Amino acid sequence: MPHAPPLGALLRLYAAGTALTCEPVDQGLLNRGYRLCTTRGRYFLKHHFDPDTADPAAIERRHRATQRLADLGVPVAPPLAHREGRTVAVVGGHAYALHPWIDGGHRHGGQLTRAESARLGALLGAVHACLERVMPPKGRTRPATSPHPVESADPADTFALIDDLLAHVRRHRPADAFDELARHRLLERRALLEQHAGRRPPRGGSVGWVHGDFHPFNLLYKDDAPAAIVDWDRLGVQPRAEEAVRAAAIFFVRPSGRLHLPKVRAYARAYRRAAGATPSELAAAVHRVWWERLNDFWMLRWHYERGDTRADCQFPAASALAVWWTREYDAVCDAFVR
Repeated sequence: MPHAPPLGALLRLYAAGTALTCEPVDQGLLNRGYRLCTTRGRYFLKHHFDPDTADPAAIERRHRATQRLADLGVPVAPPLAHREGRTVAVVGGHAYALHPWIDGGHRHGGQLTRAESARLGALLGAVHACLERVMPPKGRTRPATSPHPVESADPADTFALIDDLLAHVRRHRPADAFDELARHRLLERRALLEQHAGRRPPRGGSVGWVHGDFHPFNLLYKDDAPAAIVDWDRLGVQPRAEEAVRAAAIFFVRPSGRLHLPKVRAYARAYRRAAGATPSELAAAVHRVWWERLNDFWMLRWHYERGDTRADCQFPAASALAVWWTREYDAVCDAFVR
């Protein structure tokens, strides 16, 4: 098994019996997870190795937050404490956490009805509202680790990145269909940015505690109901409404790159009610996330700079979304605010 965890030492520390099976599971891009079956039960074992989020003390702070959320009724899967009373086990210099196994599966927006889309929006709104109750005041926190900066992207930097990525595409041999699509989207995006460069949004407004990575693979469903929100590694202080818009753009994007706006509307209405967010907050968030998408090329950077192709399958819809969203900007904004 690649990257096999030190099961003997971990199971002794947790008094969790003897391992029967341990299978890797697809759990995010930055950490490793295992489905673990022992003589005492079934567990999810998480190996925290992303250097940005793997500090044991920070992991334990996030663990305490999820336990407080669970106490308020938010569907989460808090980790188990080991014999020393901690929820993080450091073995061989690596950090691990043991969680109860949650039966369930992932569902994307195409599998949700409008009513279930509203339920999703209400869930995220409840997460934001409950985080405000259980986390320290925002002014007393350290800056949050987050892939989403408050400062909006500078188009001058994006133009330089586009030129660099086009050079990568030209050098790639043998050229393939992905290269052709990448070149088309890069040229298309450059033209869109030249047209809309004057619409760069100002720095972000009000912030609050957010999950930080709310998307279909971090939400488990059992039957038709959400069973657990997982992967709280990006918990931090960020513009809350932007997380709501960003999540909708992931859940409700169609393969063609269009958003399912009736479901977005149901989701956004429920989110605003649960989080106490105003239409003006959502409108500003829509503008900032649209701009973010217009300037974002992380999938191409992974492909060409790292040789990492895991996100390639997402690129066709994600790159088409930026174009469609620009064309249908008013309709998208209306779906989030009315």
